[in-house]
Amino acid sequence: MRMRVSADAVGTPLGWVMWAIPAFLFLIGFFHRAAPGVIAHDLMQAFDATGATVGLLAATYFYSYAGLMVPAGLVIDTFGPRRVLAVGGAVMGLGAIMMGLAAGTPALFVGRLLVGAGASVTFVGALKIAAAWFPPTRFGFLAAVTATVGVLGALISTLPLAALVQWMGWRGAFWGVGLVTLGAATACLVLVRDRPPGEATAAPPPRFAAVVAGVGQVLRNPHTWPPCLAFFCLYTVAGNQMLWMVPYLRDVYGFGLTEAAFYAMATSLALLVAGPLTGLASDRIVGRRKAVCLTLSSAQFVLWVVFVATLGVLPPTMLYALLVVMGLAGGAFVLVWPIAREVNPPHLDGVAVAIANFGGFLGAALTQGPIGGLLDARWSGVLVNGTRRYPVEAYRDGFGVCAAFAAAAALICLFMQETYGRNIYDRLRGAEPA
Repeated sequence: MRMRVSADAVGTPLGWVMWAIPAFLFLIGFFHRAAPGVIAHDLMQAFDATGATVGLLAATYFYSYAGLMVPAGLVIDTFGPRRVLAVGGAVMGLGAIMMGLAAGTPALFVGRLLVGAGASVTFVGALKIAAAWFPPTRFGFLAAVTATVGVLGALISTLPLAALVQWMGWRGAFWGVGLVTLGAATACLVLVRDRPPGEATAAPPPRFAAVVAGVGQVLRNPHTWPPCLAFFCLYTVAGNQMLWMVPYLRDVYGFGLTEAAFYAMATSLALLVAGPLTGLASDRIVGRRKAVCLTLSSAQFVLWVVFVATLGVLPPTMLYALLVVMGLAGGAFVLVWPIAREVNPPHLDGVAVAIANFGGFLGAALTQGPIGGLLDARWSGVLVNGTRRYPVEAYRDGFGVCAAFAAAAALICLFMQETYGRNIYDRLRGAEPA
């Protein structure tokens, strides 16, 4: 299928169509990050799994995602986003179907690994399409909107997924999501174009040696590490909250799946507002990145202390309000990407963002299994319909680790450079001793 459009299409409704299909694939990829939390009890029952097993399964997504994140950028630059996104979507869809068909844990883990691998290209691919189809002055807005679409995916993986699981079972839900993903991948291949026809051909893809040198330069920059490590801590908190909140609400509050998912989605609902507002505040209202990130990270730590101290005690309405406020403070993570970008050479901004992003997913990958192990260590032997039920003490240990990582994130923010929304690499380099 050939699409006859001119370069004048840049920024028009057609540009939104070009962006929307990759963004939808990113939404599905984000959906899968939190989905194991909703079906944790089903997995325990179906595979006689422990909390550590469920945590390791959830982390498997992040292993492949984090490992392929930087290579994904190089492949997209080399072959163009349309084909890479289509292949990634197909891999993600097949992985979801494989999980739904899994007869044992090996197939379940392979399916989850494929889902993470396919999802690794979606964020960068969507931004690459946005950069080609919209004026440069709108790229920041499109990046924020793309991130918000991801949060919408996390929202769908709570109450809507719970309803789908109750209707179709967890296996049927994953088959359905897999088929929808394959359809979106096909639409991407058929409809999406890398850039408007008639536009000047993009610069030749970078040589591998140049990319490696750029990665080394960013890694050697000491100012890269504070945002990277802050995201490691912040996404450790977010990833484990997404995984263990629904089981906590079911085990401690006695909620059913739908009610637990309803409460768990409070944080995602708040993030839909908090993400864009945090970016806007750092861009225009306050005009500072570090100050906003530090303030929100500190607030998040305080809220996590309150949450851990009141586990199983707060009335449901107060718990819901607390989860909403925690979501509002959770918007701090959207600032690690621009900070990392603005302390590195402009021509290496993609590498800088990828490395900062890698830190977050590494945090989730390394901690979800061990936190599940903490829950297992506190398990008193109670089984309900073949599923482990953990006491409040187990969740206090697990969520206490999250509170510690929230504190670490706030401390790391102190070591960030204040960029005021501008690239300050030349200034930083000039301030270094000869």
